[in-house]
Amino acid sequence: MEVGADTLQKALRINLDPRWYGTIAEIGAGQEVARWFFRAGGAAGTVAKTISAYDMAVSDAVYGKSERYVSMGRLQAMLDHEFQLNLERLDDSRGDDNAFFAFADTVVARSYQGGNECHGWMGVKFQSHQHDEPSQIVIHVRMLDAEAASQQEALGVVGINLLHGAFFHYHEPDMLLESLLDRLTTGRIEIDMIQLTGIEFRSVDNRLMALKLVQLGLSGAAMFGPDRQVLQPSEVLRKKAILVERGSFRPPTVVNIDMLECARAKFEDDPAVDGREVLVLTELTMANLLAGGEKVDRRDFLARAELLAACGMTVLISDYVAYHRLAAYLAWRTDGRIGMVMGIPSLADQFDDANHGDIPGGILESFGRLFKNDLRLFVYPMLQDGEVTTIHNLAVGEEQQPLYDYLARRGSFVDLDNYKPDYLPILSRDVLRRIAAGDDTWESMVPAEVADLITKRGFFGYQRSAED
Repeated sequence: MEVGADTLQKALRINLDPRWYGTIAEIGAGQEVARWFFRAGGAAGTVAKTISAYDMAVSDAVYGKSERYVSMGRLQAMLDHEFQLNLERLDDSRGDDNAFFAFADTVVARSYQGGNECHGWMGVKFQSHQHDEPSQIVIHVRMLDAEAASQQEALGVVGINLLHGAFFHYHEPDMLLESLLDRLTTGRIEIDMIQLTGIEFRSVDNRLMALKLVQLGLSGAAMFGPDRQVLQPSEVLRKKAILVERGSFRPPTVVNIDMLECARAKFEDDPAVDGREVLVLTELTMANLLAGGEKVDRRDFLARAELLAACGMTVLISDYVAYHRLAAYLAWRTDGRIGMVMGIPSLADQFDDANHGDIPGGILESFGRLFKNDLRLFVYPMLQDGEVTTIHNLAVGEEQQPLYDYLARRGSFVDLDNYKPDYLPILSRDVLRRIAAGDDTWESMVPAEVADLITKRGFFGYQRSAED
């Protein structure tokens, strides 16, 4: 049975396989996953126990106190508790015949009044073989259906897909991920984080799984931190002031770092940022990662990810080519100020009508969406033909100039005049050319941590010299 199988068939396949035996614990939307096993028949061979602890006092008594009940911490407590109980209660009698599992979800579905964010955490901790060390899969889902009943149905389907994938595709993580929305659409469920850990996933890089989420359209964006761990974007962005720089970072140069440092100094002077934690993001778009091809070069992606991690950066992968779509994504998840960092060439591109043909209102609608929450663009100057171009002398098309002048007067553009002049001639493509040519002068164009990793790991075609 492969990807695309019917939900009831998947539940029946699990029930009829004598290996799997465990617990299903669900909080927030009913017994939606357990229901499929009982509907399919033969559930007695799979389900040791189902539980729903809706009352907070009851939930705390079972799983311990929690500041937030719909959180990864609460989910982990549920998985650990139920899995350990299975071992303590059942290992002596069933351990030689069964591989144990604990499935859990903690979600908030559409309330009776409506208007709440509908999302949740779901996971499975399982043995792939009898007496084996456990492996674990955790996902964060957003339910997009308008009705509570539809959200509950969708959660049940995702849960069965997750269990089926864990049991039968744990050795094929890509296929496991692709199967999560079987019998669903991205208009009903969004999955914006997945984390695979444990013995069966010891060779999995979760940053590649984050990339795959966006590549498949399961989410518009995914995120990981400088410690290489995947993050749930809404939790990370919540209530923070956000400063984001979009780039190829191939490789990150001293210019990229200077852009962020200069922008941060200006950003923090904004009274609206005072008292807020500032989160700095480096963003890679899928369009940039594909770079005209049909597939992402995973080695190239991981090289960029490693170099950004060495610089201490949190990375956002998005499918939002238009800046206004990125702005909307961030604004939905924080009430803090948002700033975008870009160079003069990127700002000039925004005044090309051809770049706004995806929306009916063209450039005017695009800018209206971009700047509606008082977002500001922090713009780094450019050296061209020996002259420095800034926001004060950038020339755009004759028809667009009045719009540019208006936005400049209202403060939508912030001039990064605190830049380092010596950095202006440095371009990423020139760094790549010098690396390939064996010209060591590239090392002064990137942060020391980046140069060290490129030379040690042989990124971007770097070849050690005979003296090395």
